[in-house]
Amino acid sequence: MSTVSQPANRPEQPPPATVTDTGAAPGPAAGPDPAGDRHRLTALQGLAALSLDAMASVAYGPESIVLVLAAAGAYGLGFTLPVTLAIAALLAVLVASYRQVIVAFPNGGGSYAVAKTHLGRRSALIAAASLVLDYILNVAVSVTAGVAALTSAFPGLYADRVWICLAVLVLVTAINLRGIADSARAFLLPTAVFVASIMAMIVVGLFRDAPASTATAAGHASVLAQNATSVGALLLLKAFASGCSALTGVEAVANAVPSFRAPATRRAQRTEVALGALLGVMLIGLSLLIGRFHLQPVEGVTVLAQLADASLGHNWAFYVVQFATMVLLALAANTSFGGLPVLMGLLARDNYLPHVFGLKADRQVHRHGVLALAAVAAALLVFSGGDVNTLVPLFAIGVFVGFTLCQAGMVRHWHRERSAGWLGKALLNGFGAVLTAAAAVVVTATKFAEGAWLIVIALPLLVLSFEAVHRAYGRIGDRLGLGRVPDPPRRARSLVVVPVSHLSRLTGEALNAAVSMGDEVIAVTVTYGTEERPGVEALRRDWELWNPGVDLLELPSPTRSLGRPIASYVRDLTDRRPDARVTVLIPEAEPAHLWQRVLQNQRGAVVAHAIRRDTDAVICRLRFRLAP
Repeated sequence: MSTVSQPANRPEQPPPATVTDTGAAPGPAAGPDPAGDRHRLTALQGLAALSLDAMASVAYGPESIVLVLAAAGAYGLGFTLPVTLAIAALLAVLVASYRQVIVAFPNGGGSYAVAKTHLGRRSALIAAASLVLDYILNVAVSVTAGVAALTSAFPGLYADRVWICLAVLVLVTAINLRGIADSARAFLLPTAVFVASIMAMIVVGLFRDAPASTATAAGHASVLAQNATSVGALLLLKAFASGCSALTGVEAVANAVPSFRAPATRRAQRTEVALGALLGVMLIGLSLLIGRFHLQPVEGVTVLAQLADASLGHNWAFYVVQFATMVLLALAANTSFGGLPVLMGLLARDNYLPHVFGLKADRQVHRHGVLALAAVAAALLVFSGGDVNTLVPLFAIGVFVGFTLCQAGMVRHWHRERSAGWLGKALLNGFGAVLTAAAAVVVTATKFAEGAWLIVIALPLLVLSFEAVHRAYGRIGDRLGLGRVPDPPRRARSLVVVPVSHLSRLTGEALNAAVSMGDEVIAVTVTYGTEERPGVEALRRDWELWNPGVDLLELPSPTRSLGRPIASYVRDLTDRRPDARVTVLIPEAEPAHLWQRVLQNQRGAVVAHAIRRDTDAVICRLRFRLAP
C-alpha cells in the first residue's frame, strides 16, 4: 500500500534510500556548495556555536575542585593547582585526540564514529547513548544554572524560575531552527564578552598582592573543614573527577564536523585547538588566583564571584563578569543543539534512530533532532522544578564514558594504521583512556546515591532502544527486498474508486484525474438512512443530468460510519478482481488560508485512515487548492 499526495512539496533533503546497515563506510563526499556554505560555520563561529558548554564550565569546574578539597581544610586547598594542572594535561590529551578524530572521521560523530569503526557495534551504541544523555543533560543544566544566576541577582524571580527556564529554552531552540550559522552569529558577542572578562580578571588578579574586595563573601558561612591536615589519594582522585566536569563539551567540535565550511576538517581542527587553549588558560589562571588570594568556599556565593570580587573589586567590572557568566551559562545549551542533531542524523543513517532525524532543512538544520532535544530538555526542566542541584549529579557521567571509548578506539586506530609516530600517539590515547575511565568510575560511585543511578539505568535502556529500532528496520528491509533485484514491472488493469458526497468543481477535478489514471472508474457515495434519502436522490438526479460517463454506486451504512463501508467495498472489489490494481482517489479542498482548515470536515482523512487500515489499495489524496 502506498500513499500519494499532490502536489508534492519537498523542502527537506531525503535520508539515504537504504534501510540496511551502512557499516563504517563514510557518506558521499560533499562537493563545493557556495549556497549551502553560508549556512555553515567558520572557525570563529564554530568557537561560539560549539564551545559554549566548555567555556561555561569554568564557572563550576574550579568550584567543584575547591569544594572537594575543602574537606581537608586550608591544607587541602593547596592542592587546587596540582589537580587543575592534571585536568589541563588531560584536556591537552583530549584535544590532541579529537584533532585526529576530526581528520579520521570527517562526517562527524566523534566517539560514536570511532567506536563503531574500531570497537564494534555495541561499543558504538554505548558511546552514542552516553553522548545523547550528556547533550540532553547539558541543555537542562546550562539553562537552570544561567537562570539560577539570574534569580540570585533578582530574588523576586525565583518563584517563576521554571517558566524563565522554558522561555530561555524556547529562545535557544528558535535560534537554532534558523541554522547553526545564525546561532553562532547570535552567540558570538556573549562568548567574546565572557572570555574577555575572565581573561581580564585573571591578568588583573595576578598583579595584585591582596584581594581588592571581599564584600561578596562577607557574612556567608565558610564550608572549609577545620583542623584537617591530611590529603589522601582518594580525596585527590575525587577532586580530579569532580573538576573534570570542566571538560564537558570538548567533543562537540568532532561531533559536528559537517557543520563547518569547506575545508571542514581544517576549520574544525582550528576550532578544537582554540577551544582547548582558551579553556586550559582559564582553568589554570583561575586556580592560580584561588591560591594567590587564599580563597575559601562559602555558602551561597560561587567561587567565580569571589574571584571577580578579589581581582576587580566590588564595582561595575564585577557585575560585568557576573552578567556575562549568567548569559553564557544559559546559552551553553547551544553546544548540544550543534552536536546532538548531527549525531542523531548519523544514528538515523545507520538505522538506530527513525530516519526522520536524518532529514535536513534548507538551512542545513536537522530540524527534527533540534525539536526532539528541546522537548526532552523541557521535560527535564519541569521535572527538576528548575533546580540545578537536582540535575548536576546526573551530569558529566556520560561524557566520560564517551571519552574513554573514543580514546580506546583511537589506540586501535593507530595500531592498525601504523603511520609515522603511531606508537607515541597510541600511548597518549591509552593514557587518556585510563584517566577518563577512572574519572567515570569515581564520578559514578561518588554521585550514585545523589541521582547518578538514573544514568546507570538510562544508558543501557537507550542502547536497547537503538537496537530495537535497528531490528525493526532490518525486518522492514527484508520485507521490502532491499538489496535484491525486483521482478520486471508488469502492467495490471487499473481500477480507480472515487468517494463523492456532492457535485462540485472538486468532484469534476477528481473524475478528470481518475479517468486519466485508470482503465475503469467507479464513483461511490455513502448513504445513512431514510431521513437522508432526499439528499441522495438529489445527488442521483444531478449525476444523471451531468452524465460524466462514470457509474455512481451507493454504499449503505447502518452505523453512520463513513470510512468502513468504502473500505469494505474496496476489499470486496480486490477479492473479486485480483488481477486489477485498485486505487482510491480521495478529493480534498485546500483552503487559501491556514486558519480556514479548522472549518473542514476531515472526511478525506477519515476515509484514508479506513482504507489504509483495512485494505492494501493505493491511496491518492488529490488536493484542490482554492484561490484567495
